[in-house]
Amino acid sequence: MSRGPQLVPGDTIGVVGAGQLGRMLALAAARLGLRTHVFAPESGPAFDVCAERTIAGYEDASALAAFAAKCAVVTYEFENIPAASAEVLAAAAPVRPGPRALAVSQDRLTEKRFLQSLGIRTAPFYQVDDARSLAQAQTELGSPAILKTRRFGYDGKGQATIREGDDPAAVLHGIGDRPAILEGRVPFSREISVVAARGLSGEFAAFDICENEHDNHILARTRAPARIGAAAARRSVEIARTIGDALDYVGVLTVELFVVEEPGEGETIESLLVNEIAPRVHNSGHWTIDAALTSQFEQHVRAICGWPLGSTGRLGEVEMRNILGSDAQNWRELLHEPGACLHLYGKREARAGRKMGHVTRVKPAG
Repeated sequence: MSRGPQLVPGDTIGVVGAGQLGRMLALAAARLGLRTHVFAPESGPAFDVCAERTIAGYEDASALAAFAAKCAVVTYEFENIPAASAEVLAAAAPVRPGPRALAVSQDRLTEKRFLQSLGIRTAPFYQVDDARSLAQAQTELGSPAILKTRRFGYDGKGQATIREGDDPAAVLHGIGDRPAILEGRVPFSREISVVAARGLSGEFAAFDICENEHDNHILARTRAPARIGAAAARRSVEIARTIGDALDYVGVLTVELFVVEEPGEGETIESLLVNEIAPRVHNSGHWTIDAALTSQFEQHVRAICGWPLGSTGRLGEVEMRNILGSDAQNWRELLHEPGACLHLYGKREARAGRKMGHVTRVKPAG
């Protein structure tokens, strides 16, 4: 049995955040006859394509309440929304995914402990509160290791590598002396992600597993399908479903994993460790716009509206590349390329490392 109200065409979806993910959610919603109302502290790409907008701070309780009152459901394009803000929204409208998914995923320590409670493997980690605890964690994990802020980190921000001989106090100061975790290095062969959706009634659908390559901690390329065995593919989907069920999740969920090749009896075993959870549509799922029967954005809209989930069938072999910074100036060349599907996000300023768009290339099956 479904829980909560289901939307009908003409209803309004509230989207917290005005970045490119909000933009693509609004475009997908419009195709299904839905309106979007975007809430953000400043203008962004989503404002160009939404029906209504609110510019106010994420801590402005009265603005949040007024915004949510105009929406049939509220969702978000990024997970770093203050917990108190999510509670204000939830008091005025259904919030999907729910506030618990935010609370778990926006704190790396909480997330790691949550995964452990489900019996899901992660990289070894230690809580870091000060230079002394960092030094102790480094002794336990060895060097090099990766120091990450517990909150508000993405695309490599809030991270630092600590090596033997480094001053723990200096390294911690480099990430702002904030609460953190220290993670041990994982000898992975590749990074993959599961982009999946869970509906109001618990129905679940996953896209084909994709394989990711990063450059300076920023996703550079995604390929689908991932070059992993069938057993690892099945297990990764099982992990995503376990996480979704445990969170009573509604919407698109992305789980990033490391694949570690370990020797077995006469064969290599592909073990899986979860790197992190993203309670939202995700950069590694952008390929689904052009190469899946239902895009991740439409799937998210369907899920939060209480509608049937769409088919996740893949249309061929896929490669998606992010367009960063000044590379966006090559848009003419990409438009000339047969089969290249270009997406630009409408950002005015092309800073180094900034995601300006992406291009997807599909090799049809057969």
